[in-house]
Amino acid sequence: MIVARNADAANYKGFSPLLDKALDLLTPEFLASVGTETVHMDGEKLYATRNIFDTAPDSETFFESHKRYLDIHAVTKGEERMEIADPKALTVDEEKSRPEGDFYAFTEKSAEHQTLILKPGTFLVAFPDDAHRCKGQVNGVSQVEKVVFKILIE
Repeated sequence: MIVARNADAANYKGFSPLLDKALDLLTPEFLASVGTETVHMDGEKLYATRNIFDTAPDSETFFESHKRYLDIHAVTKGEERMEIADPKALTVDEEKSRPEGDFYAFTEKSAEHQTLILKPGTFLVAFPDDAHRCKGQVNGVSQVEKVVFKILIE
């Protein structure tokens, strides 16, 4: 997991060329240009989409992870509480999971997790060993906008 300010994204380059390309796009101009339709920068290897949602109570959220893609979550409006846990410590929810779409959902909250607050100007890189619980409330229900990048692990 990497949590940092957008302005410091260049400090995390070198892991993969696709991740480097995505980190270069963490600019106010690019983030503002992404709509709710998927923007492909390198086919299915690198793409981004704007998500707009209301934060939700814990009872309505769940952990998720991916095996083939890294995620970058870059909040552009509002505040989102996210939790990170080891997916090996969770139980896969077969009904919600979609392996063909590289989406794995989990049934319970991990006793051992890290909590962070994403605000405009910050981002999170979630690796496959980072099950992440999105849409968490900070101070009650609020609307959040964020750009989520999907980066294929090669």
